[in-house]
Amino acid sequence: MLFLTATTTQTGSSTSMFIMLAGMFAIMYFLMIRPQKKRQKEEQAMRDAVEVGDEITTIGGICGKVVTTKEDSLIIETGADRNRMMIKRWAVQINNTATERMQAEREAAKAAAEKAKAEKKAAKENKD
Repeated sequence: MLFLTATTTQTGSSTSMFIMLAGMFAIMYFLMIRPQKKRQKEEQAMRDAVEVGDEITTIGGICGKVVTTKEDSLIIETGADRNRMMIKRWAVQINNTATERMQAEREAAKAAAEKAKAEKKAAKENKD
């Protein structure tokens, strides 16, 4: 009888330990692994979207304008004397042109929202 009680307690203890371990893994996944994978997908999409004429910054800090694109490499022009360099796509850290476009779109959307809000307020005042 005593043996049966001890076995039940051990089984319950190991089950709760397994559940706690699984819970910790789930928390680690949602707090660390998933955001990192999302960030990597966004970076890869940015690198794939680089086009001729875009201004980029490499992971080494070199700034230049894209002259030619290939499947896995880019040729960029740097400096006033137009030196050309071939770099790999994975070396692109920031697409400055795309960043500027996104910032301009955000500002335009914000201005449009403010304008719509002002028109709505004016229409409401005219109604009263």
